[in-house]
Formats: sequence, structure tokens, C-alpha cells
Amino acid sequence: MPRSLLLALVSLAAAGPLCAATLVVGPHEALTRIADAARLARDGDTVLIRPGTYTGDVTVWPQKSLEIRGVGDRPVLDAGGAVADGKAIWVFSGGDFKVRNIAFRGARAADHNGAGIRFERGRLEVRDCLFEDNEHGILTANFADAELTVVDSVFRDAPRDTRALHHLLYAGRIGRLSVEGSRFHGGYQGHLLKSRARHNDIRYNLLVDGQAGRASYELEFPEGGVAVVVGNVIGQGADSANPTLLAYGAEGARWPDNRLLMAHNTLISEGWRPALFARVWADRLPPDTRFVARNNLTVGLGVFTLALPGWHQGNHALPPGALDPQRLDFTLAAGSLLRGRVSRLEQADEAALRPTAEFRFPVGRTPLVEPSRWVPGAFQRAEAMLPGLPAVSGPPP
Repeated sequence: MPRSLLLALVSLAAAGPLCAATLVVGPHEALTRIADAARLARDGDTVLIRPGTYTGDVTVWPQKSLEIRGVGDRPVLDAGGAVADGKAIWVFSGGDFKVRNIAFRGARAADHNGAGIRFERGRLEVRDCLFEDNEHGILTANFADAELTVVDSVFRDAPRDTRALHHLLYAGRIGRLSVEGSRFHGGYQGHLLKSRARHNDIRYNLLVDGQAGRASYELEFPEGGVAVVVGNVIGQGADSANPTLLAYGAEGARWPDNRLLMAHNTLISEGWRPALFARVWADRLPPDTRFVARNNLTVGLGVFTLALPGWHQGNHALPPGALDPQRLDFTLAAGSLLRGRVSRLEQADEAALRPTAEFRFPVGRTPLVEPSRWVPGAFQRAEAMLPGLPAVSGPPP
């Protein structure tokens, strides 16, 4: 082979994957089934899915690197009770994947763990997606090097099924879970969000079960780990069977580093039974486990920092009915006496607890304009989130 040609081939190989393809799936495309795209795609390709309902079109993605996007109106994957590999509508066995603008609906499995997405290993980013009426919205395996990122997505309407506990999002023993700008509601007996991950970053979400919800915990970290919970609204409906909103360490500690850090969250109990806004099992955790609660706002009957070990400042409580979760009314009035009554987050190690965004209805985040006087809770602005607010139990537009 001529030296010039050999050098050209080596240069091309060093440049990365060649000729990454874009595969288009749609009712009027050459590929009408997503499963066919999963069979044909190669590492580094992009799969575009046009609007429509894809019934029973479940698949395993065997690639190691792939981007999958819905184009235009969100395509709906209606499993109709089917799952791939006995696990999920989509199964990612291992690799680096990005999924955007897809709706996952109706997953059922023989073991009652059918998921919209089953994520086994690698890295997965889910953005602008909808998960509804699945036994689990997203369910992961237990590999410590796996990372799951969820952004601006909706998880809702767990099946009314008493044979198993169905969590809207369930992260196993993975390395990292990040959830931002997402909305969880309509649970049933299981939890809205449950994570056994080593490191958890939960920010600017609306975890409010709603009138139709019957979830147990709204947020749980059963095996400890690092849990950074900032700028969320966490709300429990009046009909929940469990008085606890956030639970940490119920099964002891699996990871070497254990911390629960809560700042600028709004926690709401709608019932008349006193709630535990946060519960930790300190006797099951290492003695150096750190608990910090700063500038949180509780609404309703219940106990927060009195039952929480550790160091806490700037937290305040409001009586039942002070905010209206059914109308997504979570903001304090401009003249609220709580304005300015916060603990300033000024130390270098407190930077991660200072919010830089707020949840934006119906789903997503908006950058936070730093106020002259901070207030406790998830929202700094005084105006309502949206004029004419619909009930939280209803579907987002």
C-alpha cells in the first residue's frame, strides 16, 4: 500500500467514527418500526422518530453509543403491556446514550417490574420525555459505574396494582443519579422517586403527588449515600398511607460517604395527620453521617428538624392551607414576613446548596434571578407560577 494512502487511512481512523448515519423512523418512512432501527443502527448513529403512536414496538438497543430523538410532536411508545427482554419498552444494556422527546406508556412484565426504560450500564441522559402508566418509569440495574441523568421530564400515573410496588423512577446501586426540572405525580403505594445511588443530585423538581396520588414516600434514599436535595417542591397528598415525605437510610449504609443535604425545598403535607417531612434512621448509619437542612419551608402539620439529627438553620414552618398545591401555588407573597429570614450560604462548601434555578411549570427550569431578600423554600419570586393554574393531578400540556 502506498505510504500516502496508509497515512490518510491512519488519520481518518484517529479522527473517530466514520460516516455516522441518521436513521429516520415514521409511519411514512422506509423504517416504520423502532425495533428495525435498533437492529440497523451502528455506534455513533442518530435515530430520529417522527410523531405517531408505536404500539407494541419494544426493543433492546445493543449499541455502545447512540442518540435517539423524537421529532416534532412527541412520539408515543404505547407498549400495550409488552416489554423487550422481559424488562422494558426500551432496554439499554451498556454504553453512552441520549434519549429526548419520547413518551413511554403501558409497560408490564411477568415480574411486575416492566419499565419504560431499563438502563443496565454506562451513561444515559433522558431529556424532555414522558413516562406514564408503567410499572416503573425508569428502572436501573446495580452497576457502580453507571450514571443516569434525567432533565425536564414527567413521571406520572403508576398502575393501580397491589401485586407489587411501582416506583415512578427507581435507581439501583449506580454511581450517580441527577434529576432536574422534572415532575412526578400520581403514584400508587410505591414511591415517586427511589434511589440507591452512591451520589444523588435532586434539584428544581416538582415531586407533588396530587389529589389522585397514593404514593408512599415522595423521595427515598434507603441505603444512604450522598443526597443533595435543593430547590424542590415535595408534596404528599392527604390520602397517602405513609406520613413520611423524604426518607434516608432505612436499610442502613452501603456507600462509604453518607450525607443528606437539604436546602431551599418546599415540603407540603396536605393531610391532617402529622407528617414526618424528613425521616432518617441515624442508628443504622455510620456515626460520621452528615445531615444539613438550610432554608427549607414546611407547610402543614408535621415535624421536620426536631426529628432530624445534625445542624440546621433558616428553616420555617407555615400552617395548613398557607399554600395551595392543587393550584400549584407555592410562592410567598411579596410582603411575607419570611422574606429575609434565611441562613446565608456563604461558605465554600455551601456553594452546592445555593439554588441557581427554579422549577418552571409545566415542566423544566428557569434561571433564578438572585433576590435582594431571600426566602425559605423553592421559589424566590412572589408572583404565581402561572395564571389560571390547572390542578397538579392533571396532565401537562
